[in-house]
Amino acid sequence: MIELTLAELARLVGGRLHRATGDERITGTVEFDSRAVTPGGLFVALPGERVDGHAFATTAVAAGAAGVLAAREVDAPAVLVEPLGADAHVPDAAHDAAGAAVLVALQTLARHTVDSLPDLDVVGLTGSSGKTSTKDLVAALLERDGTTVAPPGSFNNELGHPWTVLRADTSTRHLVLELSARGVGHIAALCRVAPPRIGAVLNVGSAHLGEFGSREAIAQAKGELVEALPADGVAVLGADDPVVAAMRRRTAARVVHAGRAPEADVRAVDETIDDEGRARFRLVTPVGEADVALGLRGAHQVDNALVAAAIALEATGLDVGTIASALGAAVPRSRWRMEVGERPDGVRVLNDAYNANPESMRAALATLAAMGGRHTAVLGAMAELGDDADAAHAELGRLAASTGLHRLVVVGEAARGVHEAARAAGLDSDLVPDAASAVEAVHAEPGDVVLVKASRSAGLERVASALLEAGAQR
Repeated sequence: MIELTLAELARLVGGRLHRATGDERITGTVEFDSRAVTPGGLFVALPGERVDGHAFATTAVAAGAAGVLAAREVDAPAVLVEPLGADAHVPDAAHDAAGAAVLVALQTLARHTVDSLPDLDVVGLTGSSGKTSTKDLVAALLERDGTTVAPPGSFNNELGHPWTVLRADTSTRHLVLELSARGVGHIAALCRVAPPRIGAVLNVGSAHLGEFGSREAIAQAKGELVEALPADGVAVLGADDPVVAAMRRRTAARVVHAGRAPEADVRAVDETIDDEGRARFRLVTPVGEADVALGLRGAHQVDNALVAAAIALEATGLDVGTIASALGAAVPRSRWRMEVGERPDGVRVLNDAYNANPESMRAALATLAAMGGRHTAVLGAMAELGDDADAAHAELGRLAASTGLHRLVVVGEAARGVHEAARAAGLDSDLVPDAASAVEAVHAEPGDVVLVKASRSAGLERVASALLEAGAQR
């Protein structure tokens, strides 16, 4: 972040000094986890589900923090902000009015950082699925051009977003941000924290349908990103999703379409998938063509790669050949997203357990079908689908039955519809109550591939881990 004193921080966020002279200088990172504090850093005291960050203020300063950003008095040098009023909106990441005040101050500090770095190029990405994988690809490409800051994993909400922004400093050339939403207005608010010059919308699907109520509401929220772009900015839109392509009418920025559609500005042709589930294609752009051989697994990674390539062409001076090479060299950076582990006995575990929705389930099953060997899928519930949940789980069961699976293991009562529909379609399926039972139900043999996927709340990453450990013990 940009260095500043506690006195400057207090003026910036409208707070007051507490147990501080004001001369204390913040030279390190901004952290909301006291265990991550670095010398000269700023500790942000936020209430949590189990603990209150204010209780760790002394520990953070003892670890080297220059001060604390807080809403209640602490036994440490601090800048205190007043809790928001009872009628104020309290985001999930804040937990209460005091936390909301600290979060607002953090966002104000993040905006100050962006405004203090006029040469910083801000890129924002959103979509119903593929955001994190695409963000990782974009970062891998932009790093070829200069120092790039991007969030780890899915740091994409009211807390993770400003935390990432505050990683930028005078050496940063590119800031890549992933933007999520649980309602209309959320993405617009994130864009005010760090106004993007380039914004990409990947797709509009069923993720969080239960929270939004309709696909139209999801589209309205995702499109807030392109509405926030300046007239001299660039909107990269998924060409294969007509709802996304139509967002060109909602932006003043220049529009670039990326996808498989023949009319896309950045597109893929001559696409193939090998027996490891990795795609090869010819990358076609307005300034040249090149062959791409992705190391990432899944045909859906082609969509992500095309958006990343379009962004790189707009944000850097990289040529198409360099972009193609960087795409081929990219490896997974975020956990539990198409991670492949292989046991000593030759069983491969495809861990895609971070999250799930109908679109990402289809992509994962298609990837599994492309890989050699017998196939087993361990699937759990897809969360936040609202009234569509029963139909979506039944459709998933029928889809699983149509993809040539050897066996299906369904975890949890919430996913019973997957099991029943798969059984009705003739697939051998077991319904088990929990992760431990799922591990016992998988009878993999050398050469088999086991897919593990569900929404994050199911915790099926434990299944993937246990399956790999079981193989190591044999």
